[in-house]
Amino acid sequence: MTATDFRNVQAAHVAGLILLIAAATIGGAWIFQAFGYAPCELCLKERIPYYVGVPVAAVAFAFAVNQSRGLTRVGFVLLFLIFAFSAGFGIYHAGVEWRFWPGPTACTGSTLTKANSVQDFLHQLQTQKVVRCDAVAIRILGLSLAGWNALISAVLALLAIWGLRKAA
Repeated sequence: MTATDFRNVQAAHVAGLILLIAAATIGGAWIFQAFGYAPCELCLKERIPYYVGVPVAAVAFAFAVNQSRGLTRVGFVLLFLIFAFSAGFGIYHAGVEWRFWPGPTACTGSTLTKANSVQDFLHQLQTQKVVRCDAVAIRILGLSLAGWNALISAVLALLAIWGLRKAA
């Protein structure tokens, strides 16, 4: 096995690791939701990079296995951009939870309008279900799920840089 072959194998391992971690992360989010932790608007948006990143990681893995170095590098660049954005978005959401900055008014402010009667008010309470973006549903080892997303996404972005170096 040549040094180039070994680097291709390493690049495939890194792409596979990114694929595994990203798929497990989005799977974990779905499991929390199944156990009753309803996602807020920002939580749902935080999932989008994973919906894009998992298939990109699978394609990068396939390119690395097929020793298509140029396309493997493109895959790792895309993975870096996706998960660097995801880390930033996770930091933004965690900051909203810690009240460092305001979040979107749709999920951090009151969405109830002034009711003309008690019946109108009760109707609003029954029909408006807003999961607040600034309220932490669960903390694990001191971090909210948004904080964990920021951390995991940063690790995935760093892994993408490592994979890019291996694919060079």
